[in-house]
Amino acid sequence: MIWTLTQVAIGGALGAVARFLTGMGVAAALGTGFPYGTAIVNITGSFAMGALFVFLNDRGLMHHAPLVLAGMLGGFTTFSAFSLEAFTLWERSGVLLASVYVLGSVALSIAALALGIITMRGAGG
Repeated sequence: MIWTLTQVAIGGALGAVARFLTGMGVAAALGTGFPYGTAIVNITGSFAMGALFVFLNDRGLMHHAPLVLAGMLGGFTTFSAFSLEAFTLWERSGVLLASVYVLGSVALSIAALALGIITMRGAGG
């Protein structure tokens, strides 16, 4: 288990650095008036998650998933994990349950963020 956690940690560090550099590069190229960097990271990370999931799975290489999928791509963008989970849920349980998961996750996450902001602003934070 410690080796698995080490792989996730190493991959996560690499993914976080890649995310930071991507965001900086996109901001320098396109400006900061729109969250282009986050959109690009989420879209490319989701594509990579799908492609690498199939690649690793089809070749019996899922033992690399902690480093590559959970670590590197998880550090790059957790949205890629969310996308994989939503797609898998859609394949296994149908569009209704997947839609509930996607819409519920987005709505509740934004609501939780707003609550955190409101709570800290009210606390003088």
